[in-house]
Amino acid sequence: MIKKLVLLLYLCCSFSGTVPTVTDDDKATLALMREEEKLARDVYLTLNEKWDQVVFQHISGAEITHMKLVKTMMDKYGVDDPVARTKDKRGKFVNQQFQDLYKSLTSSGLTSMEQAFRVGAYVEEWDLKDLYRAEKATKSEDLQVLYGQLIRASEQHLRAFTRNLQRAGQTYEPVILPKDTYELIISTGGPGGGMGQGRGQGMGPGAKATANGEACPPECPHRKAGCFQEQ
Repeated sequence: MIKKLVLLLYLCCSFSGTVPTVTDDDKATLALMREEEKLARDVYLTLNEKWDQVVFQHISGAEITHMKLVKTMMDKYGVDDPVARTKDKRGKFVNQQFQDLYKSLTSSGLTSMEQAFRVGAYVEEWDLKDLYRAEKATKSEDLQVLYGQLIRASEQHLRAFTRNLQRAGQTYEPVILPKDTYELIISTGGPGGGMGQGRGQGMGPGAKATANGEACPPECPHRKAGCFQEQ
């Protein structure tokens, strides 16, 4: 299944037979997202060893798929792989921020199962923040398709961790995303909407940024409140 997804993405984005131009910022973002997906995978694998929960098993597997999807794009555009530099060792990152996050998130998530679910939700918020901005910033249709897929997956993961907390009799309050954006994701299935691939096929036009710098999906009430600001 993973091989099919990677092949489908590659064929979709290579249909013209030529390699479209991407910017240096696009390439830097791809490298960032490669390690960011690895961060999620590594955190969930470590927490699952402690708590043995299906949600961590399933989502860590999904993160492996996401890492491969990003790597496909990196190979296509000749982007150096930071994961290769660390030999894909768990908990090892080129990006120092991710290195620090891995340490703090796993330490927190090992204190209790409920806290582990909170850590999972936080990781997905972090991913969504960066993915919304990446999808908005790029002009590459290839990357818009990729980031749209990752956005929908992270929204699903965020809902999964929230449900697990609810079953434990607890609630989750967003830490990174605006509360109304978070509630939109939880209550409606998220601004990504559906499982289509690419613009015009169920993924929507992508996220925008609010005046305070937070990620803001197209349907976000922030627009109605007048805080939307193009960057």
